[in-house]
Amino acid sequence: MRSTRKRTFSLALLGLLSGALCLLFAVPSGAQTAEARPAHNALRVYDTAHEVTINGNVEKVLGSRSGGPAGMHLLVSGAHGTVDAHVGPYLSKSAKAALHNGLPVQLVGAMATARDGQVLLVRQLIYGGQTVNVRNSSGFLLRPQSS
Repeated sequence: MRSTRKRTFSLALLGLLSGALCLLFAVPSGAQTAEARPAHNALRVYDTAHEVTINGNVEKVLGSRSGGPAGMHLLVSGAHGTVDAHVGPYLSKSAKAALHNGLPVQLVGAMATARDGQVLLVRQLIYGGQTVNVRNSSGFLLRPQSS
């Protein structure tokens, strides 16, 4: 009787220790340092110190692009070539309807590296006397106010 109780206790203790050991090794395996994170996380970082203003004409209005952030993109031709400008998925219907090829625009934003190259994360989109705030000063996308 005594050996059965001792054996049951030993098996239970072995099970608990095995479980604790598995948890100990499982937690650090998912941790990553900032340097080890994948490059696509860089899109979440908006650097106001490196904001640029680009004046140009909309060459093409695109939906989501593979290799870049999700949402609407504008290919804008300006003095320094063509820029892939990300305006996100939350533009109002009227803003989306107003964007067309050849439209002169002014973009304020910060460049970031995506999987297939550089993309301008647009904070402010100006066209035809309209100013649309796409992101806040920290780079987070804004949803349009419902009226």
